[in-house]
Amino acid sequence: MTLPPAAAERRLLHRRSIDVQVYARGDGLWEVDATIVDTKTRDAQLAGGTRPAGTPIHDMLLRLVVDRELNIVAAGSQTRWMPYPGHCDSHGAGGAPGSDAYTQLAGLNLLDNFRRRLRERVGGTGGCTHLTELAQVLPTAVVQAFAGDVIDTRGHDEGAGRPFQIDRCHALRSDGEAVRLHYPRWYRATAATAADRPAAALTPSD
Repeated sequence: MTLPPAAAERRLLHRRSIDVQVYARGDGLWEVDATIVDTKTRDAQLAGGTRPAGTPIHDMLLRLVVDRELNIVAAGSQTRWMPYPGHCDSHGAGGAPGSDAYTQLAGLNLLDNFRRRLRERVGGTGGCTHLTELAQVLPTAVVQAFAGDVIDTRGHDEGAGRPFQIDRCHALRSDGEAVRLHYPRWYRATAATAADRPAAALTPSD
């Protein structure tokens, strides 16, 4: 992979930090805390006044409560720093003070067209650009948290289904080398992959 070289002289202007933490609860559910923080290295002139360097422009928390099937059973947000106080943090029905559009995520499933349904419920003027963007990273983040614990990622056990991650990225395509080596039970050669591999390598492993 080719990474463009960093310039010898460059100056940091802006930092966006995204953090996702997943907690197991005592009642068999999980809490997902996702935060987004934007800071600048210089004073920022905002509509409401000057925001000193290092003070967040945005600091927002989105919390989901999910079950083992990745159904969202509760959701909500908190905006702690914002460019337009009293406006950014009122994005529910009618924009009433303290209203929260992100409670509408309850009832969705992170694996069932979540990003499309997210946009339908809180996209555009229906929500906050930054919270909605933040929510889009949650399906893969929660799957990663569940991997090997709630979700079987090996597929070795008797009667186990195909590991969730196969055919969800280029490295783990079912006819690829990574699957042939690490998940041979689920490897499926195509005419193209068979033609590129020595006959000895095509012997079934299960």
